[in-house]
Amino acid sequence: MYAVVRRYEGVTDPAEAGRRVAEEFVPLLRKVPGLVAYYWVDAGDGVMVSTSVFQDRSGADESTARAADFVRDRLSSLLPNPPQVTAGEAVAHT
Repeated sequence: MYAVVRRYEGVTDPAEAGRRVAEEFVPLLRKVPGLVAYYWVDAGDGVMVSTSVFQDRSGADESTARAADFVRDRLSSLLPNPPQVTAGEAVAHT
């Protein structure tokens, strides 16, 4: 398994960002081979975090590319700062 965590700071409208992610991005992500799980979290204070889990790195890499395109094309006004991205092999999980 391979996981990717993206942390977005300075989110201008968390409710609208959440709506767009749920309605527009999640359906795109479901088409990525190897998707195991995806979560979009409102951490408060203008911070939102996504966590994606894939069966392998290739799915995670594809999701990172799709996320970058989606943010650029659909969320740039809501997520004005580039995310902090952390990715790697899951070494323990349930």
